[in-house]
Amino acid sequence: MKAQAPKRRFSKRQATTSRPRPANPKLILLNKPYGVLSQFSGSDDEQTLKGLIPHNDVYPAGRLDKDSEGLLLLTNDGSLQHKISHPKHKMPKTYWVQVEGIPSEADLQQLRLGVELNDGMTLPAEAFLMDEPLTLWPRNPPVRERKTVPDSWICIKISEGRNRQVRRMTAAIGFPTLRLIRAGIGPWLLRSLQPGEWREEPPVW
Repeated sequence: MKAQAPKRRFSKRQATTSRPRPANPKLILLNKPYGVLSQFSGSDDEQTLKGLIPHNDVYPAGRLDKDSEGLLLLTNDGSLQHKISHPKHKMPKTYWVQVEGIPSEADLQQLRLGVELNDGMTLPAEAFLMDEPLTLWPRNPPVRERKTVPDSWICIKISEGRNRQVRRMTAAIGFPTLRLIRAGIGPWLLRSLQPGEWREEPPVW
């Protein structure tokens, strides 16, 4: 009797990447407001994406902390979602970071070379001082700033996605993050989107 070949087992990741693309793929760019969860459900006292996006078939590609603001991508294309969010693709992410204090060039060089966190060294990053963004919107509630301590803005670009990574990086060099805004993911940019606003772009990458 001929032996049967063993059945192949597919992981969830394989299923996601091999799933056929939808007939009408969508990519939504949203400026996630402060205090909103990067999901469509939550407890009664939590703000979610529900009501911000008029589509019921898209899901976040990656996450953005509740207390962070800015660009969040949503799609109905599982393959694109995987390419955007999976660490192996090293999709660069650009952040505008308001920190307490004014980092020196030597401080910024630490970010560029990599800093030691409790889960290991970070990969090299791009980091430079920047002016406050011209299109910056007021945050609600406002950032608590100390009058005796100056603050500044840093543009940081990373190709990793560790939990609260940028906040931990600036804290590691002695400059706590006051406000964190994601301005870009790969080729997609926040541009002039205001909090809660969204636009649709061709899902090509």
